[in-house]
Amino acid sequence: MAKITIRSTYALDVDTMHQLEDLAEHWDISKSAALRRAISEAACRTQHPRMEAIAALDRLHEQLAKKQMDLAQWERDVQEERRIRANR
Repeated sequence: MAKITIRSTYALDVDTMHQLEDLAEHWDISKSAALRRAISEAACRTQHPRMEAIAALDRLHEQLAKKQMDLAQWERDVQEERRIRANR
């Protein structure tokens, strides 16, 4: 089923526009998609605070899959970093 799109015009200050552009570039999506995602995530946090952690984990998994990371090595790196910080 096709998703209905409503075209709207909004005025953004320069700093907000730069932040939107940065998010879109970081997420490798369009500015419109970045704006939808940011609004969706903000709404989710407001309505369901516990979902924020799950959404963050989902984003982490997506990024790891995109980068085709060695998860076992990543886990070892994280454990080593935690060990170093604990010994400071």
